[in-house]
Amino acid sequence: MFIKELTETKGMKKILKFGIILLVSFLFVACNNDDDEEDLVGNWVELSDFEGVPRADAVGVSTDEKGYVIGGYDGEDRLNDIWEFVPGQDYWRQKADFPGVARNGAVGFSVNNKVYVGTGYDGTNKLNDFYEFDPATNVWTQKADFGGSGRYGAIAMAIGDKGYIGTGFDGNYLKDFWEYDPASDSWTQKVSVGGSKRRDAMVFVINGIGYVCGGVDNGIYEEDFWKYDPSADDWSQLRDISDATDDDYDDDYAITRTNGVCFVMNDKAYVATGGKNTTGGDVWEYSPTTDLWEEKTDMEGSDRTEAIGFTINNVGYVTTGRNSSYYFDDVWRLEPEAEYDEYD
Repeated sequence: MFIKELTETKGMKKILKFGIILLVSFLFVACNNDDDEEDLVGNWVELSDFEGVPRADAVGVSTDEKGYVIGGYDGEDRLNDIWEFVPGQDYWRQKADFPGVARNGAVGFSVNNKVYVGTGYDGTNKLNDFYEFDPATNVWTQKADFGGSGRYGAIAMAIGDKGYIGTGFDGNYLKDFWEYDPASDSWTQKVSVGGSKRRDAMVFVINGIGYVCGGVDNGIYEEDFWKYDPSADDWSQLRDISDATDDDYDDDYAITRTNGVCFVMNDKAYVATGGKNTTGGDVWEYSPTTDLWEEKTDMEGSDRTEAIGFTINNVGYVTTGRNSSYYFDDVWRLEPEAEYDEYD
């Protein structure tokens, strides 16, 4: 009996010791994960709400001094209103309605402080009409139709005094790329975007070079990343936005997505929200000098997709979007080098 009791006691001690080791290991990993979160840099500041109805899949465009939200979908109706954001005073004012049919999935860009909007989906038709808005006069003017097919989920950007629209979905996935000249109101087809066809990709411009990544093609989330030099009409491939190599630099990459928003500050780009068939709130910073991405503090608002982002006076903003059951009207500003502060 004594031997049996001694054996059971020793066994219990081994079990207890093993349990303590497991608990310590779990706490160590958990603390390390917490430390990883705390190590992320960047702070989000909530601003005054967007004054239009909450919406998703709108057009977001900025000029030198102001931002614009145009159209979109509120869960019941497609919209054709336009709202102007004045960052210094943190308020919104409604401008003259967009004159085309109400739509979502359209794109826009700004050249010489004028706003250009086109393409999209009205619930029945994929569109290729195109319009110019002059904020100084609050007047819309219809321009030459976009040179490609009617589509939604395209990309758009401005480089210098030209605008560009490409990719998207017209019943098929696309990778064509078109240049718009406001001076002649004309479209010219350029070299197609490199790599795969795609819709709902991400696009930004740094120092006169355009960048395109992400999106989806036939159910596959694209991981390739390309830059466009308009002076050479040439696309060059950059490092993938996923863990695609055996090197350490991309081990934590989780940038692949659709419907992410993009904005640029201090010659670095930021991708936020969106996801892979889901909503998201993670934020990634891209440096063109190193061709590397660094994770920043998550956006403090709700995870979302189909939001918009834009840059005004070197400050990046995110607003609108949706999750599975809710449409948003909150507005956030990123301070990329600040420490996280949950109370602002």
